[in-house]
Amino acid sequence: MRYWLFKSEPSTWSWDNQVAKGRQGEEWDGVRNYQARNFMREMALGDRGFFYHSQKDREVVGLVEVCATSHPDSTTEDARWDCVDIRALKPMARPVALDAIKANSDLAEMILVRNSRLSVQPVTPQEWQIICQMGATDPS
Repeated sequence: MRYWLFKSEPSTWSWDNQVAKGRQGEEWDGVRNYQARNFMREMALGDRGFFYHSQKDREVVGLVEVCATSHPDSTTEDARWDCVDIRALKPMARPVALDAIKANSDLAEMILVRNSRLSVQPVTPQEWQIICQMGATDPS
């Protein structure tokens, strides 16, 4: 199993929107960055991810799971763009703010710290464990 981080502006697609989709989940569509698209092409069923509110809140708010592997993005006819489907698993008991992540020296190499603009990014198993611990959330 691999770990990921999915960023969304809450005004566009929020944690509450994701939760409302239930077990069927929803396409993580609209990504128009080749690196983020390539990461989605690497994802497998059951991979886990952080749901991150960008812009104003800038915090990890929940855990998600990949429930459909890479397929054409339904929001475009351009064959270059793929997406995965994700479903909400559970909210973070305590949201983990970007400032707290940046303040943790064990997370200094995390992509979110070094390249906060990338909308889909890998997370190492160690980063997964640390952020779940910071958020008082069972990582399983």
